[in-house]
Amino acid sequence: MFDKHTEAECMDIFDCWIYIVKNMNMFEQMPFSEKYPVFRKLAEIGDLRMLSREELELYDEDIKNMRDIYATRKFDEKKGMEIGMAKGMAKGMEKEKLATARRLLSMGLSDEQVSTATELPLEEIQKLKE
Repeated sequence: MFDKHTEAECMDIFDCWIYIVKNMNMFEQMPFSEKYPVFRKLAEIGDLRMLSREELELYDEDIKNMRDIYATRKFDEKKGMEIGMAKGMAKGMEKEKLATARRLLSMGLSDEQVSTATELPLEEIQKLKE
């Protein structure tokens, strides 16, 4: 919903923050750092070149862990959706089979014919008749 595409369009510090967050991957230098000192500090914090070798290794490990967690979560969500959809479809198909069996029974078909047509067990058809 933020539709400002250039630094010149940003009128206040809130606009500047949103613009920076939205476009951070494209900056060579942090915009607005002359106007708002907080953005100079943000550039210092975000500069990976300032990290020691140990800090950089920890940072890389954290990034790897974060990506692993994200990928695992996305996989679990997809798997959960697939399982949910399969269960929902099975339940819906069972419901439709029962409705079809009721219609066929009301048309006067025998229990065996209804069982064959709907692939429901004969016992289930007999329960429907009661």
